[in-house]
Amino acid sequence: MAERLEGVGSEVDPQQFAHPTLAFLKQYWDAKRGDRRMPSRADIKPSEIKDHLGWVMMVEVLPDLVDFRYRLIGTLVTQYFLEDSTGKTVSEAFGGRADVAVKAVIAMFRKTARDCLPLRAFGDAGWIAPGFEEFETVCLPLSDDGQTCNMILHAFVFNRERVMLAREIARANGGTLLVPPPSFAREGI
Repeated sequence: MAERLEGVGSEVDPQQFAHPTLAFLKQYWDAKRGDRRMPSRADIKPSEIKDHLGWVMMVEVLPDLVDFRYRLIGTLVTQYFLEDSTGKTVSEAFGGRADVAVKAVIAMFRKTARDCLPLRAFGDAGWIAPGFEEFETVCLPLSDDGQTCNMILHAFVFNRERVMLAREIARANGGTLLVPPPSFAREGI
């Protein structure tokens, strides 16, 4: 990816994932494409992935790969980002963040759409705002004509329990997340 976020890595055509939802979706995508380069949007059946829908997004590829539009965003993803950006472009959804964040997210989608290959990204999400936990994501290209990627099946996962607990602690402390002293962190307390 042309733009890089500190603490974030990526992998083209990943074979292993830390989160079972991403592993499931990659296997599902592979099964749906069969011997084709990539499956179509019509091949993806919500009823077949219902246990994972909270993590799923559908992203429309806009002309010339200049930007991408969120067409569907799962409820768990909206909990993480504290807003529902359905209908917004990446530029609109991440516009209040650092410019490098917008460019990096667009670069991730652009690489997926241009190369028509799955892409995994993972790492620290401090680029969103302070206190955001680590994430793992997969971008899976979809094509109506079998050649050009026009949609991306995208899943974004995180440790939901940890994120919700951290936010509850921050709320209870007037918006400040308490960080344990270094000695506690080393001891695993």
